[in-house]
Amino acid sequence: MPEIRDGQRSLVYDAEHLVHRLLDRSADFPVVEVAGSRITLPVERRFASLDAVQHYLDRVRALPTVRQRWPRAAVPATARERQGGGMAHYERADAVIAVPGATHGSQWALRELVVLHELAHHLADEVEPAHGGAFVARLVDLVDVVMGAEAAFLLRVTFLENGVRIG
Repeated sequence: MPEIRDGQRSLVYDAEHLVHRLLDRSADFPVVEVAGSRITLPVERRFASLDAVQHYLDRVRALPTVRQRWPRAAVPATARERQGGGMAHYERADAVIAVPGATHGSQWALRELVVLHELAHHLADEVEPAHGGAFVARLVDLVDVVMGAEAAFLLRVTFLENGVRIG
């Protein structure tokens, strides 16, 4: 089977890193202006261990709204530590979310948006461009359900301002 082109990958990651930086500073600056709207940034969950990531994944997949919207939420996703400090990734064949962790000095990856990003890959009904419009729309919807409308608005606007196609 030919590989599907992932044409938005760097745009998606660049936009997410901007959102990460805003959330990192939210304790000092909880209210920000985004696209002419003042929003209060949510507290982003941080995880102390891979077990905490797994527990979070199980609880999010069990949410009634998540189960109704994405039937693949019924399929368990297993969290494992990824070797090295590189990017987190999703392995569809085994439904594995690989997250760099504290063992490799990569606490940056033990955060809610990174885990939700990988879970959005898991929830895809079929193989699709990894960071294509359908994935981005699903990620924004998932963030809306789990973290709230403000976080989803921030993510959506940041994607659009960075040239990311949604839907």
